[in-house]
Amino acid sequence: MIDLNELPMRIAVGQMSELTDEQLAFAVQCGAEDIQLNTPRLPGDERWEYEDLLALRQRAESAGLRVIALENVPITFYDKIMTGAEGREKQLESMQATVRNMGRAGIPILGYHWMPNGVWRTSFETKVRGGAVSNEFRMALAKTALTHGREYSPEEMWENFDWYLSQMLPVCEEAGVRMALHPDDPPVPVLGGVARLFHNFEGFKRAMDTHPSPMHGLDFCHGCWSEMRAGAGIIEAIEHFGKEGRLFYIHMRDVQGCADDFHECFLGEGNSNVVAVLKKLKEIGFNGFILDDHVPHMVNDSPWGHRGRAFQTGYIAGILAALENE
Repeated sequence: MIDLNELPMRIAVGQMSELTDEQLAFAVQCGAEDIQLNTPRLPGDERWEYEDLLALRQRAESAGLRVIALENVPITFYDKIMTGAEGREKQLESMQATVRNMGRAGIPILGYHWMPNGVWRTSFETKVRGGAVSNEFRMALAKTALTHGREYSPEEMWENFDWYLSQMLPVCEEAGVRMALHPDDPPVPVLGGVARLFHNFEGFKRAMDTHPSPMHGLDFCHGCWSEMRAGAGIIEAIEHFGKEGRLFYIHMRDVQGCADDFHECFLGEGNSNVVAVLKKLKEIGFNGFILDDHVPHMVNDSPWGHRGRAFQTGYIAGILAALENE
């Protein structure tokens, strides 16, 4: 298993679902050493198996790269867990097996979220600088119908969350696998009748204080934190959770606007001072990886967004290089 404590703050390339030759070459050409996959296309309807995870790690290693994190199992792996539905015990057993298999295969981080009805956007055709195509969320345009047949209160969602983490984290500790919690996106209190727990600082503090395992921390999505209070509070959150050793990795994107009315934009044009954010990460001794997240699609871009991702990755890498030479 990779010793995460021995690595420096660095860029990674991710948000792909498979490791094609092209994706591997792109990561190397960007100067990354780490790969993160989002909802990787692996066999299994209920869990991931050791052999498939090992093959994924070995494929990355053949290109001189590390598979540093897998973010998001298919939601059907743990949807009953999130809503407390019948069958959650079986899903728990499968998730515990998945974590054990990840540890055995040498993949050290599992990113997860607590959104049964997923990420919401109201448009994917929003034009930003120079006609690049991005996305937006307008609460006034969001569907109000119940997504899960009834309303789920914050108390119920917290009960389900605590039930899950109390039984997952001991397995994570045995397996040496960290669980990294992603914010709600958009970070509003409720969507589709389902309460969202991780839409503010208080929610994350409660989760970390209630489940203080060293294997439990944050996938700190800068874009979501920027959405929360139009960029206010990001530095303070980094300082708080960073000093506790809870920042496992960073999604670096930004938005203009706030939680109920925003659009995603290029780095440097959003709510947040990205240079100040990365400088604060350096000051607190953050030694995880930073990767681009959602990116505006540039002219002649690919569906995955190679051009947009190359721009964002280079932007982040340039700031990190400047900070290193201060």
